[in-house]
Amino acid sequence: MAIRNTMTWVDSLRAQVPTLSAVELAERIGRSEPLTLVDIRELQERIDSGAIPNSHHVPRGMLEFWADPAMGYHRSFFTEGAEYVVYCAGGGRSVLAALALMDMGYDKVWHLDHGFGGWNKEGRPVEDVAATSRWQRKY
Repeated sequence: MAIRNTMTWVDSLRAQVPTLSAVELAERIGRSEPLTLVDIRELQERIDSGAIPNSHHVPRGMLEFWADPAMGYHRSFFTEGAEYVVYCAGGGRSVLAALALMDMGYDKVWHLDHGFGGWNKEGRPVEDVAATSRWQRKY
């Protein structure tokens, strides 16, 4: 059996996930809509590149555990009925993460098209995570 091409697979799943562009997300943030931004990138990506302001870091490997109220790992920003926008670096991992949340029962979930890279490329606000992180890379 041949190994499946991951991006081909992710692309086949995109139609199942509601998507917001950087423009649409910025408009919603500007209207102060109650959105929870979930950054599923690795911690070092967040430190090195920054993050969308007011986003919560949720490592992809912990998403289901932190989002499940029955788990000891549960994070209080995951609540039934809340609205979530999940993002990664380029918009691939966030498709899988959004599907996972939807499969868990979260019904108001979007992924950010083109991820943080698209957000940053458009010159949108970026939080300097390195300035406040105790986990900075030592050079």
